Amino acid sequence: MSHNHNPNKPFSIPQIRFIPERLKPWLLIIFIIVFNCTGGVYLAAVSEMVGSTQLLQEDIMMAGYASLVGMALYFAIMFRTKWAVRPKTALGSCILVLIVANLICMHTGSVPILVGVSLVSGFFRMWAIYECNSTIQLWITPKRDMSIWFCYIYLMVNGTIQLTGIAALSFSVWASWHYMYWFIIGTLLTIYLIVIVCYKGMSIMPRLPLYGIDWIGMLLWGTTAMSILFICIYGEYYDWWQSEQIIFASILCLVSLSLNLWRTTVLRHPYISLVIFKIPIVRTCVAIILIMDLLLAPSHIFEHALMEGVLKYDQLNISTLNWVSIIGIVIGIVFTWQTFARCKWRYQRMLVIGFSCFSFYLAYFYFFIDYNMSKELLYLPIIARSAGYVIVAILMLTANARLPFPYTFLHGLSFQNMFSAALAGPIGCAIIGRGLQVIMARNTMILSENIDSVTLSASHTPIDEIYGMIHIQSLLESMKEIYGWLLFISIFCLIFLMMRYSSIRPIRLIEPTYQTIHKFMRNNLKRQLRFNKHNF
Repeated sequence: MSHNHNPNKPFSIPQIRFIPERLKPWLLIIFIIVFNCTGGVYLAAVSEMVGSTQLLQEDIMMAGYASLVGMALYFAIMFRTKWAVRPKTALGSCILVLIVANLICMHTGSVPILVGVSLVSGFFRMWAIYECNSTIQLWITPKRDMSIWFCYIYLMVNGTIQLTGIAALSFSVWASWHYMYWFIIGTLLTIYLIVIVCYKGMSIMPRLPLYGIDWIGMLLWGTTAMSILFICIYGEYYDWWQSEQIIFASILCLVSLSLNLWRTTVLRHPYISLVIFKIPIVRTCVAIILIMDLLLAPSHIFEHALMEGVLKYDQLNISTLNWVSIIGIVIGIVFTWQTFARCKWRYQRMLVIGFSCFSFYLAYFYFFIDYNMSKELLYLPIIARSAGYVIVAILMLTANARLPFPYTFLHGLSFQNMFSAALAGPIGCAIIGRGLQVIMARNTMILSENIDSVTLSASHTPIDEIYGMIHIQSLLESMKEIYGWLLFISIFCLIFLMMRYSSIRPIRLIEPTYQTIHKFMRNNLKRQLRFNKHNF
């Protein structure tokens, strides 16, 4: 957000010098793209990293999602850090942390270190992104309309995720996955030099100390989220609750969650307040996010197995489909911006459109999945599910903006992002992945029950080739069955949404000015200091 709050004056960014005013927002957008691309690990290169290290695929996935947990934990204190640390100091510190994190993740073979560093890097990555985004918010939407603002946010986030996947796969195929890290480190060093030279060491508003923040609560919420991630990601590997590891993670999750809920009843300012759980819109948004990620879980499990294991596409062909996803993201963003943000269409109508995209995606694969699918046949369903995802995601984030500023909004934003970014995807993948294992075992048994020694001796096909064909056929049949069940769930949700009338539109979603939020937090901090002094 620009710190020039006078609507009659042109937009300006006074803390940056030596750069023409019209180029400053574009420079920050470049910064945001780079920060979005960096992270502890790059999930697009997971196959190459597993092949050249002693790590499991589950280890790489755990580190990748740990970075998203770190990002979600930052939202609850983002306004406090804005006024506690000067922009130059904040950006410089975040960049140095991200550079060190990339160096460690590139060379370490220790899973706890990899996961821990990814968690920390996610927190500082979100801090750097917010520092830049808050500076240009008035440039994007002078009226601070959150429905417009979240369209921009998802364009940047989802677009850069796909670009990162393309870059990571390209580096992996042409050279090595290490080059992606070196490229990001070099880019971060360049940004660091620009920040040191061009940023002024100034603070626009009076600084507020990081006092009264429930750091223990943040640690406990992070522990709960990481325990859930461990269960979902390693569940199949450790045979779920037949193993000590999953049982221990489940106990740790319950203990940390219970401590968190107990602490919220005795603290005046917990990290995430229990108030948000009493608000219907928060529960509704989390439920819709979980259903959406369950319906889209095949895009993480089936599509890669279909393209690599059945259709025999190489990594370059698979990476080109990321461009198709970008097209779907742009279509969904532009459509949502025009209809939802500008024309103020109702939430109900937009949800129906989003779930219609999911139903089309599931129905397309259910009816057309085959050995001989050409790559061009995959374009339409990928565009549909990418557009539907950003439509529903923008709706849920905008609905959260109806919560009171600043604390309730920040707590709801942090809790919702923990589900949408970090937990809902692994939960959906765990459910669908387990279903695939069970259904595929049944189908393999059915398909191979008529094969005996007489059949094998009469056939001129090698036995390993026969069982390979059975495996592929069983995989396709299992995929089709799961797509059918998910299509049934999607159509049921679609009918429910069409029958349930709602007149709520994205209106009165204007973020308060920074002066207003700063004044509220300053007065609240003073009251807290007086309360603590009196009790002492």
